[in-house]
Amino acid sequence: MEGIISFGNKKSYEDFKKQIPNSVLPLFDSIREFCFSLGDKVVEDVRMHRVVFCKSMTFRWFVDVEPEKEGVIIKIQKSRKDPIQTIQIKKDQKISEFSQTIKDAFEEIH
Repeated sequence: MEGIISFGNKKSYEDFKKQIPNSVLPLFDSIREFCFSLGDKVVEDVRMHRVVFCKSMTFRWFVDVEPEKEGVIIKIQKSRKDPIQTIQIKKDQKISEFSQTIKDAFEEIH
């Protein structure tokens, strides 16, 4: 799959999905799909408890997504100088409510 880079024995997204509550999985997947839709420079880094999306191999992350029981916590970084924005999305909310903020972060991160 494009955009996935593995270093050593890191988890795959398929393994990571097993720890996401079933009720939250559609939201998490829609966030993931949206991040990949931003362009071919998006790199996914699956970590122990979250998935981080970076811009190209410089690994300047723009979105950090962590599943919770009732939704998802998203941390958004537009630059290293700006404070990190934290958004909590409930499982019944749509990613479209936050897509412009995520897109802006992707475009502004260097």
